[in-house]
Amino acid sequence: MLNQSFALGVGISSMLICVVNLIYTLILKRTDKLQNRLFVAILCILLINSLTNIFSSIYSSELHASDGIASFAVQGARYLYFATHTALCPFFFYYVSNVSFISTRLANRRFLLLSLPFFFTELLAITNPLTHFVWKIDTDMQFQRNWGEFLIYIVALFYYVLSMIVIGRTWQFISKKRRTALIFFITIVSIGIIVQLINKYIKVEVLAEAVGFTGVMMSVENEDDRMDFGMGFYNRTALGLDIGGCLQNERKLHILMIRIQNYDLVNRLAGEGEASTVTDIISDHLTSIVKRYYIYVPDKNTFILTLYDKSEEYVDTLVGEIKKRFEEPWDYKEYSIQLDALIVLAEIPKQIRSTAELFYMIDNPIRTKEGKNVLRGDDLSFIMRRQAVEDAVSRGFAENSYEVYYQPTYHLNGKLHGAEALIRMHDKELGNLYPDEFIPIAEQSGLIDDIDEFVLDQVCRFLKTGIPAKYGIDNINVNLSVLQCMRPGFVESIKEIVNRYSVDRRKINFEITESIAADDYETLSGVIRELKKEGFLFSMDDYGTGYSNVSAVFSLNLDVIKIDKSILWGAEKSAMGKVILENTIRMIKQMKKKILVEGVETESQIRLLEEMKVDYLQGFYFSKPVPKSDFVKLIAKENMFGRKTD
Repeated sequence: MLNQSFALGVGISSMLICVVNLIYTLILKRTDKLQNRLFVAILCILLINSLTNIFSSIYSSELHASDGIASFAVQGARYLYFATHTALCPFFFYYVSNVSFISTRLANRRFLLLSLPFFFTELLAITNPLTHFVWKIDTDMQFQRNWGEFLIYIVALFYYVLSMIVIGRTWQFISKKRRTALIFFITIVSIGIIVQLINKYIKVEVLAEAVGFTGVMMSVENEDDRMDFGMGFYNRTALGLDIGGCLQNERKLHILMIRIQNYDLVNRLAGEGEASTVTDIISDHLTSIVKRYYIYVPDKNTFILTLYDKSEEYVDTLVGEIKKRFEEPWDYKEYSIQLDALIVLAEIPKQIRSTAELFYMIDNPIRTKEGKNVLRGDDLSFIMRRQAVEDAVSRGFAENSYEVYYQPTYHLNGKLHGAEALIRMHDKELGNLYPDEFIPIAEQSGLIDDIDEFVLDQVCRFLKTGIPAKYGIDNINVNLSVLQCMRPGFVESIKEIVNRYSVDRRKINFEITESIAADDYETLSGVIRELKKEGFLFSMDDYGTGYSNVSAVFSLNLDVIKIDKSILWGAEKSAMGKVILENTIRMIKQMKKKILVEGVETESQIRLLEEMKVDYLQGFYFSKPVPKSDFVKLIAKENMFGRKTD
């Protein structure tokens, strides 16, 4: 049997660990959330248990001297130990449930039922002086376990297993740091409990629990990785993890999104150019209506308020108050600023059923009717549509929903030059889908690589037939996603597909967009350089719509610059528009690049472009994008009769 000095040392160690944890928690003021308060409650239980162990160790030696006062004191300490320690595992379950965003309200019938074993064992511990169901002191003044203690251990194991189930259900939505902390706690505590269960005199259970919770405090309670310190609220990563946990555990809540539409203007007006300008303006108001830990900043101009367990009446009132406040100007330093706010109210999981849908709502422009700045209910059908489109994208290859269309391009003299390959989708449930709708969703869901490879594969198949060469097609343009270009092994995958069909690489012209190239033109430059060595051609698509530096764009060693249709159409509307088109064409020519103009729809546009001597034309005047079979008929007919030119 171990002597009492060992038990005393263990008790003092446990007490010091608990005291340090409590002081540290209070200094950092981490007591706002229910999660924090449960953590403090667990530390208090462990502190009481440590003190009772210390007290028992000091006075237990006097029991052999039949000291009645000492005996009474030790029994009192043991009573306090059992009365508090019985609550430890249930409280840990409540803590884990709260961290995992499971509703812990006793009003929740399921949760109330889960709490019944705790209430029963706590009643056993509290009434033990009368019943001795849990423990007793025998005639030799020795501590004896009874059936009630084993029942307490069984119930503790029940809550322990429940905690593991909760953690397992939300494992993917727990950060790596939190996972490590929880595993650490579980392992250390399990060892301590097993050791003391086997030998009641080796009182290391409380010490193991205190050490384990130190790991929890350092990782779970410390939320530095979840904070945007520039904004003072939770960041985008925290939002994804928390909402993912709510969805996984079927936790219902309202999401209130506030998007500042004129953010850039406000930032310039403030003159600081800092991401926290708008936050500085409205943070006091937001924290006056909800707690700070219910606010997230997933983007510099967007704020998300999470409203748990709130009635419809409360939510309606809150939306009205926020709307009214944003109709008034805000004071910021020496300015009075009017913020243009779009307010979106959505329910989880009724309207938002995945984190992908949530970030789709956050990241994409939302079309609203004139003067309408609060969206809710049926206004959010676009989110439901997004999920339907994502499902269609996912099943597209299995159901052969994708098809490559071709839109011809022409020389200025009317002779066929080539074609652009464009992806289309025919879903059995949603009908025809256009790239503007399903390509962004494919990028978010990770299927864009498969789609891009499908298009290239179909183009290579078409070239392999010899039909394009027969009718004088110089090359076929294939659009590239920047996500595809940036992935490891991209160049090798391109060469593998083309080598599979042994087609002439000069017949393939890859298109990238100006705005995308601006994001990381150095990386793209390396990709383009490597593929051009293999013989492929490259074009810049939609030139004139992005924000790239001109010198950066032209450093990409492109073969063709495709001028966006908006510049051509603008040239017909005003003298200034014509000046822009003329100067754009002149600059491209000076850089020794070929020029293709998109959006040609009228004879007058063709005459204008003839005057400016561009190289290639593309647009509805010649043909819309059509399926391959129709495209072959079109170029065959033109080859037979010739295209009429002025």
